[in-house]
Amino acid sequence: MKKFFRILLWVAIAAIFLGTFIYLYANSRQKPESYEIVTPEIGEVSRTTILTGKVEPRDEIEVKPQVSGIISEINVEPGDLVHEGDIIAKIKIIPDEGQLASAENRVKVARLDVENAKAKYERTKSLYEKKFESRETFEVDENAYLKSKEELSAAIDALSIVKEGFSASTAQSSNTLVRATTTGLVLEVPVKVGSSVIQANTMNDGTTVAKIADMTDLIFKGKIDETEVGMLREGMAVDITVGALPDITLAALIEKIAPLATEENGTNTFEIKAAISIPEGIELRAGYSANARVLLETATDALVIPERVLTFEGDSTFVYTLVENSDPQKWERVPVSTGISDGVNIVVKSTLSPDSITTASQLRGARLQN
Repeated sequence: MKKFFRILLWVAIAAIFLGTFIYLYANSRQKPESYEIVTPEIGEVSRTTILTGKVEPRDEIEVKPQVSGIISEINVEPGDLVHEGDIIAKIKIIPDEGQLASAENRVKVARLDVENAKAKYERTKSLYEKKFESRETFEVDENAYLKSKEELSAAIDALSIVKEGFSASTAQSSNTLVRATTTGLVLEVPVKVGSSVIQANTMNDGTTVAKIADMTDLIFKGKIDETEVGMLREGMAVDITVGALPDITLAALIEKIAPLATEENGTNTFEIKAAISIPEGIELRAGYSANARVLLETATDALVIPERVLTFEGDSTFVYTLVENSDPQKWERVPVSTGISDGVNIVVKSTLSPDSITTASQLRGARLQN
């Protein structure tokens, strides 16, 4: 009985060994390569490029004060529509101590002059009415009195300008009233009540009280690589897609290509501006991130093949045509000249003809085994 089990064990071991050997031998044999077959077609290939950028107003106006001081009142907030001349804010003047003292002293002197001129005028007038003084003297004293009154009025206005920033005679057009310089939408009000502001001068740009823009006149501003900028021209159509409005494509026309490149991360790029046509009912906001799709070139009625079927050797390009669909398949390597590509399909410009579509020779696809 033991001898029987011993023989059975050896038979099992031999069977396992033989099965393993057969399996390894079968898998070690090289299978013939067999490839997917594709057929060239007559079609259209377009080359496009995508520019990244933003939607911006064509003109964004920064409103700055004409005097320095402190914001005492703000009449608008972002999103408000304003018209040219509307009051945006009011400024309280913080007078210079030296100028204030000088203006107050001028008023005091002017008042004394008025009192003296008035007393002299009234005395001369009384004597003139009694025929004790000449008309010429009366007129001289009268003019001196009137002149002193005008000087007092000017001194008071000057003091008001130093203290308040405006005079009584020009209150409606005071420099302390910050007005909109154009009609548009208020984009930003970077100051608050109590903020100090300074007027623009040769030493600084001044404080921006508000930013205003016409939101019906928008442009796309983006950049393109120097390798593609030569294919663009002013007036080319552009399709704009906005990240915040994924279901909407906006039409635009290139209106400006920068003549000077800017270097970013070692790459030269050129700024592109395109005027956007805004459909009725679509609201765009300044600063939206956007992409612009530009059609660079198109080939129509061209012989088209999948770009993945190409093989390269040096500067030459080849495809393989099927000579015999046997097992294994037999192929012939054929040199070709190619045209534009959209990243998936490519135009064949030479060697292959449209007749190859109806012949037995077809192009080899990617090396996918069946």
